[in-house]
Amino acid sequence: MACNTLKPGKSAKEFVQRVLHRVGWWCSLAGLLAGLRAEAAGAAEMKTLVFFGDSLTAGAGVDPTEAYPAVIGRKLAAASLPWRVVNAGLSGETTAGGLRRLAWVLRQPVDLIVLELGGNDGLRGLDPSLTRANLQAMIDRIHALRPQARIILAGMQVPPNLGPDYTRAFARLYPELAEKNHTGLIPFLLAGVGGMPELNQADGIHPTPAGHHQVAETVWPILLPYL
Repeated sequence: MACNTLKPGKSAKEFVQRVLHRVGWWCSLAGLLAGLRAEAAGAAEMKTLVFFGDSLTAGAGVDPTEAYPAVIGRKLAAASLPWRVVNAGLSGETTAGGLRRLAWVLRQPVDLIVLELGGNDGLRGLDPSLTRANLQAMIDRIHALRPQARIILAGMQVPPNLGPDYTRAFARLYPELAEKNHTGLIPFLLAGVGGMPELNQADGIHPTPAGHHQVAETVWPILLPYL
């Protein structure tokens, strides 16, 4: 039977070197496994922030890397916060369309979701009560499918040419829904951007890259307590 004894001609130095080589190999393996475990733990700790909205969130007319969700993603990375950002914006989306699409988006894990919808409802002159009902249904659906997810509503406003009663009713629905459902609230997503020609594209509706950076500055301090 073989045993680990020195053979004739083998020096003690060679034996020690062989033992040290094996010890070093096991130490390297242990270090690799520890690193993999740490990496897996870090991946498991990553949380998901979803921006669910229309063309304002999708970044219509600008490079996707310039849309405000991407700017927020870079802020999170710079702050070493373990969050990944999902841009679930869709140009032309209404609250009715968002309600139909929401379950598909919620198939992935979601820890925090920003609901940015309703602007297209307002531009079409839809009844604010319908917008309110659809947003409430979305909040209810998030609670049902992802009960751990926290919600932030992004408030919108409509042009005054729709009449004072309509504009007031529309602006009022976001803070009222936030209060009723205990969600976060961005009072007006386009604060400091809406009505500013230098921060909007030629259509006067969609922000330029500089406008998106301003939107991110509006959103960021409201997000921070939820991260």
